[in-house]
Amino acid sequence: MELLQLKYFQTAARMQHMTQAAQRLHISQPALSKMIASLEAELGVKLFERTNKTIRLNEHGRHFLSKVDIALQALEDGKRELRDLAEAPSEFITLDVRVSSHLLPGLLAEYRKSKPDTQFHLLQHALPGDHAFEFDLCLSDGATPPPDCNSVSLLRESIVVALPSDHHYAARDRISLEELKEERFISLPPGKSLRETTDAFCRLAGFTPHIQFESDDPATVRGLIRAGQGLAFLPAITWGGSTGPDVVTIPLQESYCERSISLHWPKGRYLTQASASFRDCTIQYFAELANAYSKA
Repeated sequence: MELLQLKYFQTAARMQHMTQAAQRLHISQPALSKMIASLEAELGVKLFERTNKTIRLNEHGRHFLSKVDIALQALEDGKRELRDLAEAPSEFITLDVRVSSHLLPGLLAEYRKSKPDTQFHLLQHALPGDHAFEFDLCLSDGATPPPDCNSVSLLRESIVVALPSDHHYAARDRISLEELKEERFISLPPGKSLRETTDAFCRLAGFTPHIQFESDDPATVRGLIRAGQGLAFLPAITWGGSTGPDVVTIPLQESYCERSISLHWPKGRYLTQASASFRDCTIQYFAELANAYSKA
C-alpha cells in the first residue's frame, strides 16, 4: 500500500466524484480509477458503490476513510512538529476567514511587523465540507463554528442600524426592529453569516426585510446609505469605522441583537509555532479593538 494511493483515495472519497477528484489531483480520470481499483484489490474489499459515472462510499469505504484521515494527518503533524523541533518553524499559515474580512489588512499588517516573512493562504469562499481542516486557523461567528475545533472567543458586539444623518430616525437613541419593517435595506449577500444572523433577527420581529441592494464591501454600503438608498444592519465594533459623518448608527432595542466572533483551530492536530503566534496576535488585536470601542 502506497502513500499516494491513500491520498488519491482520500480525495475521491471526500468528493465522491471520480472526474472532479481527478481534476483536483491533476491526473487523468482513468489513472485515478486504476489507482483506486488497485487499492481495493490489495484490501480485498470494494470501497465504493458505483452507478454509471457516479461513486458513493460504502460501509467499508467510510470505515477505511476514517483511518486514512487519521494516518495522513498524523504524518502531516509529524512533518510540522519536526520543523519546529529543528528550530526551522513553518512560516506558512492557512487562514479561513468567514467573518470580518475587512479587518484582515490591519490584522495581517500588525502581525507582520514582528514576523515579516510569514506567508498566508487565505480561504474566504471555501465550500462547506470541502477538505476538512484545510485551515490552520479559522475566524467565524460564534453561531456557526467549524466542527471538532478548539475555540477562543474574540469579542461580542451589538448589531446596530446605520442610516443617513438626515433620516427621520437619525436623532433616536434607540430603535426597535418592528419600527424598521417598512424600511429598505442594504445587506450582505445570502450565505454570509451576518446576513443569516440579521435575517433571523427580523423573522423574530415578525417581518422579512426589504432588501434593495446586496454588497459585502463596507465602502459601497456606506455610500449607498449616504445616498439615501436604504438602511443597513452593521456590527458595532468590527464595522465601526465603516460609517462616516453622513451616516449615523443607532442601537437596537432588542437585547438579542448581537453576535460573537471566535477563532478556531482543529482538535488533535499539531499547531505550528507560526500558527500559535498568529493566534495570540489575533486575540490581542481583537481585545485592543474592543477596548478602543469601549473608550470611544
